[in-house]
Amino acid sequence: MRCILPMDAYTFAELWKRHRGKITGVILGLAFGWFAITYGIVKALFVALCVVAGYFVGKHLDERVDFKELLFRLFHER
Repeated sequence: MRCILPMDAYTFAELWKRHRGKITGVILGLAFGWFAITYGIVKALFVALCVVAGYFVGKHLDERVDFKELLFRLFHER
């Protein structure tokens, strides 16, 4: 049986390059919907909150931000 649309690495790379946000959004939306149906909306929101927090921690690690300085800026007395 022959595939109608062959998906080689180059085609996938181009698709990912042009539509990265859409693909990521669809995958995250499906995952959130599955969590909401399976575990309930409150637990799904908790998981989403943990994912967002993990994203920001990872982003700061990639940018090599000093965590002591970041925590000081977030929690210092005003």
